[in-house]
Amino acid sequence: MLDNLLAVIHEEHLSEQLYHSLVGLEVEEQRIDQHGRLSRRPHPSKFGSRTFHPYFQTDFTESQLEVITDPNPNIGGTLDQLDTLQTVAYRTLEGNDRIWPLSMPPVMDESDLQFIADHFDRPAMKPYREYLVKKYGLQHGCVTGVHVNYSIPDPVIHRLFSHYTAEFESLVAFKNALYFRIAQNFVRYQWLLTYLFGASPIAERGFFETTPPELADPVRSIRNSRYGFVNRPEEQVTYASLSEHLAQLQRMIDAGTYFSAHEFYGPVRLKGQANAQDFLTGGIQYLELRDFDNTPLTPNGVSRHALYFLKMFMIYLMTQPLPAAKVQELLATGRQRNQAVALEHPLETTQFQANGQRIFREMRAMADQLQAHNEQWGAIDDLEEVLMHPELTPAAKLLTHVKQGSLMTYGQRVAREWYHKRITADKLLPQMPRLGEDTQRLIMVALQLGVRFYQVRDEDGEDMFMFTFDGITQVLQERDTVGKEPEKLLRRLFPDLPERPAPLNYGQSK
Repeated sequence: MLDNLLAVIHEEHLSEQLYHSLVGLEVEEQRIDQHGRLSRRPHPSKFGSRTFHPYFQTDFTESQLEVITDPNPNIGGTLDQLDTLQTVAYRTLEGNDRIWPLSMPPVMDESDLQFIADHFDRPAMKPYREYLVKKYGLQHGCVTGVHVNYSIPDPVIHRLFSHYTAEFESLVAFKNALYFRIAQNFVRYQWLLTYLFGASPIAERGFFETTPPELADPVRSIRNSRYGFVNRPEEQVTYASLSEHLAQLQRMIDAGTYFSAHEFYGPVRLKGQANAQDFLTGGIQYLELRDFDNTPLTPNGVSRHALYFLKMFMIYLMTQPLPAAKVQELLATGRQRNQAVALEHPLETTQFQANGQRIFREMRAMADQLQAHNEQWGAIDDLEEVLMHPELTPAAKLLTHVKQGSLMTYGQRVAREWYHKRITADKLLPQMPRLGEDTQRLIMVALQLGVRFYQVRDEDGEDMFMFTFDGITQVLQERDTVGKEPEKLLRRLFPDLPERPAPLNYGQSK
């Protein structure tokens, strides 16, 4: 199936459009107090309701903030929006709250865990949350990470399909095969991403009741190991084929093994349909890639190089065949390798370095055939260097900051530095330096309230600001924002915009 796909991409001159596949980010991060413990303040009161908010959500704990970008064809655009959303998040924090920069949570004691158990302000999610606490424990849900949402432009899919009409009975069947091949190969080669970007080498006191022997020394990624944010070993879902994957997932849900599809924590989720079997008729719309640890080495928790590399890596995964007779074996090997790499010492050369070198050779040949840009070549060059020098990996770099088996001092310092840099910036929203203060304030309040915002330019090069809520779009120019009170203006534009939720009071943070 999908034979000679790379040649077809080259023949149809589709590489440029594939470089512009859509990428969106979901960055989970914990709020902490001035002592470096999980915050005991409620979700910031200036944010609009989490029942509909497109940019700022929470998950398992009230202290966990989830920052969500829109899909964007350009990595720069994705990261610029993330930076703006992070700035809004920092400027909306209350009291002495800061953002913890690591995937593994800070030190927790019994009082912290009890507070987490007792405070949860999303009634609709409460049954699911109570189920998770009972099944996995409180600590499991406190782990954070970065999810990358990836989709191929529809025109690319249509052009590719024209070469495979004899093989697939419909466009949906072709699209599903294309996306599921990527998913399978992601499982197959996840270990390489865990090596390159793993950044959770240790767990702080209180995460494990008894530290597993395999974690007595630092590792590359606790989060991506069997001890991290994963399903139980006996509750894994197969990627052997799309039909088997969907059928097993549905059986897990029907049997009560999973509460819902949300409980499936596999490395790749199929997205775009409400129910598992709907994918067979409606098609996969995008993939959610769940491998990435938060990195404290860049201020937004996401590596620019990682995203540039990922764009090329996804094309590589798309074009790599999986022999039907060996699929089960290849997937099993991939999962075993990922476990092994996640638990390797960060300063050790990975036992699969030779396999990694082969992947980079093949990626280079592919990049050459597709006439990759300098930024793609740069990412390949730099990350191949990381493969050969484990001391350059994020996990290894974090080891230099471990003091007495802890990253607490480092994590708090980074949290303070990031906060200070955000709130003392000359501009309210530094990624929009050309805009006046009134316009920036309107944009910030819109993002807080949950109004979608897009900036475009008209045919004369003048900035146009598009605000969207509940299917209604209003377009403003900068002069429309001068001297206006932001929230009053937004509520006049969107009369149905809900009021902010009433502030909660948990008492003062510890």
